[in-house]
Amino acid sequence: MIVIVDYDMGNVGSIANMLKKIGVDSVITSDPKQIEAAEKLILPGVGAFDTGMTNLDRSGLLAVLNEKVVDRKTPVLGICLGMELLTQGSEEGICPGLGWIDGRTVRFRFPDGAGQLNVPHMGWNGVRPAPQGVLMRDLPAENRFYFVHSFYVACDRDEDVGGWTRYGSEFASVVERGNVMGTQFHPEKSHRFGMALLRNFAAFH
Repeated sequence: MIVIVDYDMGNVGSIANMLKKIGVDSVITSDPKQIEAAEKLILPGVGAFDTGMTNLDRSGLLAVLNEKVVDRKTPVLGICLGMELLTQGSEEGICPGLGWIDGRTVRFRFPDGAGQLNVPHMGWNGVRPAPQGVLMRDLPAENRFYFVHSFYVACDRDEDVGGWTRYGSEFASVVERGNVMGTQFHPEKSHRFGMALLRNFAAFH
């Protein structure tokens, strides 16, 4: 059973619906006992970094999430803000992140010559898979995923990047470090490509 962690940061229902479409059982919950029993976890999120971390703290879920992910190596997938929370912190706020991925969440800054690009980065864009990646395995090179974000994850180690996307310059749109994974885009809004990615996560062990 995949547990979708509900900490009042949005888009949990659409993730559950997409999992149902691909035949994967899931439950939406903030109950620590259900989270403790999960085979896999999804940490979704839309909104501000500090609000996300504060909600996780106030809900009393940080201890059980750390035990599951760090100690017991339960697979976890962070989506959008959920991926940003995997890092050590964000330029957007002052709260420390979960620290499961070495790196920080930073705001888009475009190099000279990139043109006037909008922030947030919103709409469809492709992902170039990293050779060692799990989530993007067997997906076509001509893929499209749906993005809505003003910040992105700057990983300390390239080997933690599972996929790259170009928007002005290349940034990590997928992170993977053992059982810890994340997508900056929304697979639950990305049609057949999102379904394929979620199937890869469901099959990971």
